[in-house]
Amino acid sequence: MKILAAIKQVPVRDSPLRVDASGNWIEEGDLNFEINEPDAYALEEALQLKEKHGGEVVAICAGPARARQTILEALAKGADRAIHIETENLAAFGTLGIARLLAAEAQAEKPDLILTGLQSDDLGYGQTGVVLAELMGLPHSTIIMQAEITGSSIDQLAVRVKRELEDGWFQHITMPLPAILAIQSGINKLRYATLKGIKQAKTKEIRRVPASAPGEAAVKIDKIYAPEKAKQAQIFEGDPKAAAEKLVEKLKFEARVL
Repeated sequence: MKILAAIKQVPVRDSPLRVDASGNWIEEGDLNFEINEPDAYALEEALQLKEKHGGEVVAICAGPARARQTILEALAKGADRAIHIETENLAAFGTLGIARLLAAEAQAEKPDLILTGLQSDDLGYGQTGVVLAELMGLPHSTIIMQAEITGSSIDQLAVRVKRELEDGWFQHITMPLPAILAIQSGINKLRYATLKGIKQAKTKEIRRVPASAPGEAAVKIDKIYAPEKAKQAQIFEGDPKAAAEKLVEKLKFEARVL
C-alpha cells in the first residue's frame, strides 16, 4: 500500500512578524520555519497506517530550498522517501497552482491514499486537498478524525473515515481507494524523530523536481498590515441597573467577549 503525505513548511507560530518592503507579505529573513502542524498529523496518520498494513509512505513538499529541512524531518520520523517540488516563490502559484504541482507528481506515483493537513498555519485556506481531489478525479473527505482501511484483498480495499461535524456530531463514510483525506489536527499523538531515524533520513531518497511556471493565481494578496491599536473609554451615567444593561450589550455585540 502506497500512501502519499503532502507536507508544507510554514513560519514558526511565535516568530516575530514584520511586513516586507513589497507590503504584501512578511519579511521571511526574520523567521524560523517548521512543518505545518495539520500536515504533521497527516504524516503521523500515514505512518500509523503503514505500520498496520505495510507498504510505503512518500512525503511530498513544494517549496524553496529551505523546505529540505522539513522534508528531512518527515524522513526521520519514518517516511520512506520524498519528493521536493522546488520553487522559491510558492505563494505565486495560489491554491490551484499548488494543487496542480502536487497532482502531477501524485498521478505519476499512483498512490492508494493521499493525506493532507486540513489547512496551513500561514494562509489557512483549507482548500488544497479538496482541489487536488477534483484535479485527480478521486473521492475525498475532510476534517478526518479517524481512518481505517477495510477489505481483504488489494482490489477490494476501501477506507472508512470518521468526520467531525458541528456541535459534537460525527459522520462515518466508507470510500473506495484511491482517495484523498484532509486530516484534522489532534487525530493522534505525534511521534518524535529518533536519533536512528535522523541518521537514516540522510540516506533516504529525495527526488527533486523543478516546479513549472506559475499561472495567474486566483487569489492575490494586495496588502498586509498590522491592525491599528486604539484606546477608547465610554462612561455609562444614570441608573446603575440601566448602565449595567448597556455595558452587557456593548460587551456582547460590540466587543464580542460574552
